[in-house]
Amino acid sequence: MPAEMVLVLSRVEIAEKVRTLAHRISKDYEGKELCIIGILNGVFIFLADLVREITIPVQIDFVRLASYGSDTTSSGKIRFTKTIELDITDRNVLVVDDIVDAGLTIAYFLEHLKQLNPKSVKVCAFIDKTERRKVHVPIDYAGCVVEHGFLVGYGLDYDEKYRTLPDIYRLKARGEGTHYDHSL
Repeated sequence: MPAEMVLVLSRVEIAEKVRTLAHRISKDYEGKELCIIGILNGVFIFLADLVREITIPVQIDFVRLASYGSDTTSSGKIRFTKTIELDITDRNVLVVDDIVDAGLTIAYFLEHLKQLNPKSVKVCAFIDKTERRKVHVPIDYAGCVVEHGFLVGYGLDYDEKYRTLPDIYRLKARGEGTHYDHSL
């Protein structure tokens, strides 16, 4: 059980990073149609803030992927529990996630999207966490890069706790050497 939380990003810093990302995305897709696909559950807070700041019309859909394994580790076996419903054939797609850690989930989803023949696919992650990256995945838009630590708040959770905190914290575990596998 976590003993302490250390502030990583305040709600003010988060809001500024979201505005910056939205400005870049709006500029890059100006005059184009954009489909945004969020990866549930953690993305819902970030995605809501992001799309309210984006100045171009967008369509939004969600996907939910799950892996087998315990709460803190994954076997790498990924399955869909909710698929996208939008037709993305020959459309610009922006996949949005709260955090990319090992990269397995996003890599799996990007491979799946190729079969649906989108015009283009880019990835936006609020946090690009590099500590346990197992596969290379392109992160076209990143709110911030974090090298290590188990993060909670602003959609990020530990065992479905802390997700609704407005700031982002690093959980400081008892015996600080403990490592949590945040996500795929």
